[in-house]
Amino acid sequence: MLGLILKQPGQLELQELQSLSTLKDDEVKIKVIYGGICGSDIAVFKGKLKHASYPVTPGHELVGTIMGAGQDVEYTIGTKVVVLPNSYCGTCDMCVKGKTNICRHKESLGVNADGGFSQEFVISSRFVLPIPEGVPDERAVLIEPFAVIIHAFQKVEMTKDTSVAIIGCGTEGMLAVSLAAYLGAQVTAIDINQDKLENARSFGKIRTAMPDEIKDETFDVVIEAAGVQQSVEQAIQIAAPGGSVVLIGLTPEANVPVVRVVRNELNIYGSIIYNFPSDYTKALEYLMRDDFHVNPIISEIIPFKEYERAYEAAATGKFGKIILDFKEGNGNRAHCSSIR
Repeated sequence: MLGLILKQPGQLELQELQSLSTLKDDEVKIKVIYGGICGSDIAVFKGKLKHASYPVTPGHELVGTIMGAGQDVEYTIGTKVVVLPNSYCGTCDMCVKGKTNICRHKESLGVNADGGFSQEFVISSRFVLPIPEGVPDERAVLIEPFAVIIHAFQKVEMTKDTSVAIIGCGTEGMLAVSLAAYLGAQVTAIDINQDKLENARSFGKIRTAMPDEIKDETFDVVIEAAGVQQSVEQAIQIAAPGGSVVLIGLTPEANVPVVRVVRNELNIYGSIIYNFPSDYTKALEYLMRDDFHVNPIISEIIPFKEYERAYEAAATGKFGKIILDFKEGNGNRAHCSSIR
């Protein structure tokens, strides 16, 4: 089988890999259909994640079908699944409290464990979620990143009267815009890229703005999805008294105006990945609805053999989600304007 190997930062190669014929009792072998390129994949490629290990097979946003199963696996051959890329031990104090997303022994596919940017991929059946028939692969591959937003939104109350500012219109920001708009909130999308703002407006009645256009306004809820210092600081500045700020971007550091936080009783939440399977299941429920639109999020589906072009496109930050296509006979690349 063919798969990608990141030998060291900046050195990504397509290689012939050994196909595993023997599975452990709880393992499944997955024939990969699609793999989404995430910001963390680019960070590992550039050597910007301290806990990354090399060489490593990248990729963690995965959908595929089961092509082999150990004797204790309940899923049948041909079942479509998505993958949980952040494994948890189930026994540490955080796992016992139900906070598997901050397991003390967590391993992350494509970071410090081999991921799934290959034609075949093996993982414990504990870490897959079956996908019902009829769910398009283009939607299924968004379950993992969308679960991040599902988890973040659970920290705040959002109604039709809630004013919501979302800073950063990358994949996570756009998914947040989509969900907030679907819930009927008054949404303002903020980004420095006009193309991304135009994309955000395609979700409906979305107000868009450049960061310097938001001055004296405040919002009930602010979602920070850009992951840069200026955005974190702006998020706190534009939160209304008694409002909430949810940080999902990974910013190394920022200046926090503590007096403003205290005097305005601001609620500041950090939110990392998701709990499994609950957040995955909720993400799937939304993505199964015909009136929940994700069309603007995927920019292009690219055959995996064109991985260099795909990584270059993803690394620019100018596009939406870039998807690698691992299906056989995928020689024709496809833009995703038809995905609802």
